[in-house]
Amino acid sequence: MIDVRGYSCPTPVVMVQKEVKRSSPAELEVLVDNQCSVENVTRYAGSSGYQVSVAPEGRDFRLTLKK
Repeated sequence: MIDVRGYSCPTPVVMVQKEVKRSSPAELEVLVDNQCSVENVTRYAGSSGYQVSVAPEGRDFRLTLKK
């Protein structure tokens, strides 16, 4: 799991990119705290072959990326 709450874009996307390149996970959870990060991480994940589901958690969001 990657917790990028408190970071503004593009940092969340960069952190997800690094993890994807490092370990090529079949599934990855990402915690974000703003809609811009939801959209940008979702866009990156889609272009990298991941399906993304978004679940609101209070004021935050849990993104689940699956190959």
